[in-house]
Amino acid sequence: MGDILIDLAPLILSATLVPLYPVVALLMLQSQDGLRKAVAFVSGAVAVRLIQGIIFGLVFHTATETYPEYGPALIASTLLLVVGILLLVAAYKKWRNQADPDDPPPQWMQGVGALSAFRALGAGALLVAISVKQWVFTLAAIDVIVGATVGAGPSVGAYLIYTLATQVLVLLPILASALAPQQSAKPLQAVQAWLERNTRVITITVSLVFGLYFSYKGISGLLG
Repeated sequence: MGDILIDLAPLILSATLVPLYPVVALLMLQSQDGLRKAVAFVSGAVAVRLIQGIIFGLVFHTATETYPEYGPALIASTLLLVVGILLLVAAYKKWRNQADPDDPPPQWMQGVGALSAFRALGAGALLVAISVKQWVFTLAAIDVIVGATVGAGPSVGAYLIYTLATQVLVLLPILASALAPQQSAKPLQAVQAWLERNTRVITITVSLVFGLYFSYKGISGLLG
């Protein structure tokens, strides 16, 4: 299990360090009935990741049994290269101030606080479902887990850890707001303002660093 989590760590960081998700959660927390909305938001995101895990788990199980000659190493290297290319493209687009197809429209962000808890649940599910990069991250994570051949129980456990770990930057402000709503209000507002000011820099840095890393890992695996 420890080796799997080490291999999953770069994918977890790449999927986690996306400023959009914590910003949305922080905006919800500042609205009326914000805690319930934020919990619904993260629940929607987790639900989609679990569905993705089931789908990709079945696909990989079928593929490895049908085409054993390709092996998990080739699939993993190809997926890592795809992840790397997607991240490098995202870094370039953000550097050029081009629109990211994974980002919702600006007018949608302005109305986040007015969403009901039910709509917040749908928003969390939708943001993960429409994100091509998040689908590929999950696909690569499933491949890492399947390639480890540790059995059904540890595989499910590793994927659950991956799913929860990708939500940590959303869960932390929710926990802070639930445990100390008054004391955490101003610090969370400051964090939100900082994230909004530095979203572009964070996105470029994370996408470039992990884009190069995954591209290197993918190419090395394919050539090796």
